[in-house]
Amino acid sequence: MSFELDFGQTSLAGRKDVNEDFAALVEGQGRDRERGAIAAIADGVSAGGNGREAAQTTVNTLVNDYFGTPETWDTTVGLDRILSAHNGWLASMNRRRQPAVGLTTITALVLRGQSYTLAHVGDTRAYLLRGGRLQLLTADHVMHQRDFAHQLTRAMGLDDHVVVDYSQGELQSGDLFVLLSDGVHGSLPERELRQLLRQDTVHAQALSEALTQAALRRGSNDNITALVVRVQGALEATLQDESRRAHDLPVLPLLKVGDPVDGLVVTAVVADNGIHRIYQMRHPPTQRLYALKTLVPARAHDSEERATLAHEAWVARRMQSGHAAVHLARLNTWPAEDQTAENPAENAHASAFYLLYDWHSGETLGQRMRRGEPLTVAQTVAVVMQAAQVLGWLHRQGVVHRDIKPDNLHLGDDGVLRVLDLGVALSGREPEATRRLHAGTPSCMNPEQWPGYEKSGDPAGQLPDAGSDLFALGVTLYQLLAKGRLPYGDVVQYQLGRYHRDPVAPSRHNPSVPIWLDQIALKAVARNLTHRFETAEELLLALERGASRPLSAPGPQPLMQRDATAVWKIALVVSVLVNLLLVYWLVFLPL
Repeated sequence: MSFELDFGQTSLAGRKDVNEDFAALVEGQGRDRERGAIAAIADGVSAGGNGREAAQTTVNTLVNDYFGTPETWDTTVGLDRILSAHNGWLASMNRRRQPAVGLTTITALVLRGQSYTLAHVGDTRAYLLRGGRLQLLTADHVMHQRDFAHQLTRAMGLDDHVVVDYSQGELQSGDLFVLLSDGVHGSLPERELRQLLRQDTVHAQALSEALTQAALRRGSNDNITALVVRVQGALEATLQDESRRAHDLPVLPLLKVGDPVDGLVVTAVVADNGIHRIYQMRHPPTQRLYALKTLVPARAHDSEERATLAHEAWVARRMQSGHAAVHLARLNTWPAEDQTAENPAENAHASAFYLLYDWHSGETLGQRMRRGEPLTVAQTVAVVMQAAQVLGWLHRQGVVHRDIKPDNLHLGDDGVLRVLDLGVALSGREPEATRRLHAGTPSCMNPEQWPGYEKSGDPAGQLPDAGSDLFALGVTLYQLLAKGRLPYGDVVQYQLGRYHRDPVAPSRHNPSVPIWLDQIALKAVARNLTHRFETAEELLLALERGASRPLSAPGPQPLMQRDATAVWKIALVVSVLVNLLLVYWLVFLPL
């Protein structure tokens, strides 16, 4: 459901010469529509009349930069990054500029999905009227002594580091949010404020004007600003909504070809790994194909698996906008967008918990390799470049795929490479069970993920990160070039001995691989993480330059870097030889 907001704002200087208050509300447009809306109010403070500048820059920075934060970030994370950075700039300007820019309070409200988020510093206030009950959502950061009641203890620009109060809650249609400067809430008794806000038939703009006029009548001698937001709808599901849906809906039974599911028909069983089942589905009216992913019935009562699949749905929806979204399978909302409206009630709601992706003809790189039709060197470079582009985009959004391998790279008949399976991805908001899971394909996992591995100071048993995806992509590149061979062979869990030798160049297995590509593949899968590519963009640049600017070949590694136990092994061999000589001397030589 789309947001339907009725909002209005009024800001007056009141009995002062300069209005140092500032307020704004911005709704997401286009691909930012799913980010919801953000409203903010600020009350500038200064002795020289420059508080307006502090208030205006703070509000404008917040409402504009909010839509530039990665979609996978929690709302509080995005707000905190923006406010912390702006506070540092404001504090720096106050130290260097004369007259100083000034200080400001800030109270910001984000409405997204079915929840609201508040960020607050200072003595501006946020109220919520729900069901006739008025609730104060913020606490004033002021001195508690009566004579210093307007002296701020926290403000933007006051110190190099600012502590922001955050709170979140469920959003409901009919909610009325009111953001007020102290010129309004300091003059109006709560009883009168409640009576004014209970006028359901009054538009938000008229309500904001009524609040400021009431404050003037009450003798307010400060700037007066009121921002009113009435919620008349809710945006698409958040992660909490997806989780709620995952636990409320039943799991599909085992299906066979021809079985119907909510207007779709099963045409094939694609995969079954014991946890998930994937079906190819057809929509008869349009003949369009879909891929349906669901839990197997044996996992129906596993709350952790339900939460993991709900997280996959949330990440997939977040990744559906952006220049690299074409490289991911699109997750459909329900009802499917192309369904006819002849029987709208029939498919109004999904009958079970499942994910419905677009179906793309083609095959995975793993399927091609097993079928004995490997890619040429030029095709390999092309697909790895596409994979590096989408990985770079995912990493900039704060998402780690965690299971890059040939079977999760799908080359469509349209020539587009798509990265599949976000089921174990890390986003910072994944369930604890997903985070703890030692997921991924062992042969494609970087050595640092294995507990007990430690080489040249590298941390052992660390969580996967962007570098883990790049290592896995490097293994995939090596595998495609070396005709299916792996750089370290088939690695199984805790088989750490595989990482004691550097891999041979892919050209040893495939003479058509040029030397410059050898160097890229070996750098991507180097045992020491400091020798690998740091970002997907660095790998992409090396592939684009190719033979025109090849990488320099790495020099020979010292013995101690190749094997940290080499000294002990040499000492053991020497000790054994010495003891054998002693035994020989004692047994065979005359005394």
